Amino acid sequence: MSTAQNHLANSTAARPDQRMARKFRFNDTDMDLFFMSAVSLGPTGGLDVGQADYIASQIVDGDADSWVDAFAAYGEHQDAQADAWSQRGWRRAAGEARMKAFASFRSAWQFAQAGGARFRDLYARHRAAFAKACDELRLPTSLFDVPFDGKTLPGLFVRNANPDAPVVLVIGGADTCREDLFLSLGRGIWDRGYSVAMVDLPGQGITPADGMRWEIEPERPIAAVVDTLVERFGAQPGRIALLGLSFGGYFVTRAAQFDGRFATVIASTPFPRPIELLERSVHAHAGSDARITPSSAALRSRMMMAWKAGATSADDMLERWRDAKADASRVTVPFLSVIGAGDSAIFNRQAFDWHEQIASTRKACVVLDAATGADSHCQVNARVRLVQEACGWMDDIFETTPLSGA
Repeated sequence: MSTAQNHLANSTAARPDQRMARKFRFNDTDMDLFFMSAVSLGPTGGLDVGQADYIASQIVDGDADSWVDAFAAYGEHQDAQADAWSQRGWRRAAGEARMKAFASFRSAWQFAQAGGARFRDLYARHRAAFAKACDELRLPTSLFDVPFDGKTLPGLFVRNANPDAPVVLVIGGADTCREDLFLSLGRGIWDRGYSVAMVDLPGQGITPADGMRWEIEPERPIAAVVDTLVERFGAQPGRIALLGLSFGGYFVTRAAQFDGRFATVIASTPFPRPIELLERSVHAHAGSDARITPSSAALRSRMMMAWKAGATSADDMLERWRDAKADASRVTVPFLSVIGAGDSAIFNRQAFDWHEQIASTRKACVVLDAATGADSHCQVNARVRLVQEACGWMDDIFETTPLSGA
């Protein structure tokens, strides 16, 4: 039995939608996941551990509104600090505080009412803080839009100083946006010598407010994004890598089948059959003890997913996604699969099966256990490890020694 199979055989995931093997701060599992997500952005400019701990002390475990209020208040605090430092001419310090304001506003809307007034206000504030922080820090970021089906997908491009640097297109999952992808992965990848693009596909970020929902055929919007990267930013087919996280692991497995412009595709984790997890999650919720009332955080998370999917009910969600799948036999591009051993057993089994079944002659499967500190869903507890694995793989693929992006 291989090392990867050993890890999967020893999986003790208690819930089909488990994403972390152990508790970090909150008993509420949704809240604990997104708290760890907030903490993990610290090394690239998000909240420091002490700041995140202070915010957490203001939150009632499982209470969505206390979460929103605590993170929003801290975002205002950091924004005011940035203004004060800016007035004194401390541009870099101002930009650093402003980026923390962005991270706070971003976390705040996670448990706001999906698409509601508070959500939209916090989203607008996170966008404004992020744009100003990038200017104050002199980061080479460019915002752009991708035309798709008569609407536009919001993108962010960070150009490396090396004009020949390959381009990495990062696609997030159900709970991401282009700006938080910059802190979770984009900044680290850029710093290691690559130009990076982060784009919200339909149903991601703020796009549901424009009537856009998750795509069963995500290769269509991904192809539109690549067209824009080639036309506007000079990306070269064969010098583009595609990286997908979480639900993005489904999106990129589909794109790997249909678009020949990628030099390599990376997923944490490959997720070729999303209906399996969706069905198990729905059945688990339906079978819950009726005497136990779900937390407001859990309810808000479910509402957010339904909003992004455009689903009116659990049955509607399942019907929409029943036939969604990627075909491993059609994937020949070099492919890196990354697995967190503490993630859902469903995610892990699909990822390992994908690695075994894809037709690629150049492929690798990396399993990150508890000792790495990166065993959670999409390495949410140690983001840099995913950056290291991805960039090491891409360095080998592109056979270059990338220049620093600083």
